[in-house]
Amino acid sequence: MSTIELDKDNFQTAIQDTKPLIVDFWAPWCGPCNNFAPIFEAAAEKNDDITFAKINTEVEQELATTLSIRSIPTLMVFREQVLLFSQPGALSASQLDELIAQIRDLDMEQVHAEIAAQQNGAGEQDA
Repeated sequence: MSTIELDKDNFQTAIQDTKPLIVDFWAPWCGPCNNFAPIFEAAAEKNDDITFAKINTEVEQELATTLSIRSIPTLMVFREQVLLFSQPGALSASQLDELIAQIRDLDMEQVHAEIAAQQNGAGEQDA
């Protein structure tokens, strides 16, 4: 599967999908972004169970600001509406493969339980 383009209009829908979503924030003038693009595309081609998306920060400045993107490239990973990973800097192919393996192995029931426990704990502290 190739990558899809995301913008402020379809971003929310994309993170609500049940498939994991890996988002590459980039810009055309960014050298490291251009160097990372073929690695990202190759990973997208061999991992049909994951959605790979790109957001051009030059075009989608409002979305990039909302998501606190301060440097590019930045990768974000969402699964079941949960932000699991956010890191600036390009990854090597092997680093991206490792990240993909970790995403697949993650027990999302446990992640949701931990989030709920944190939210309940925060609510109790506010009381």
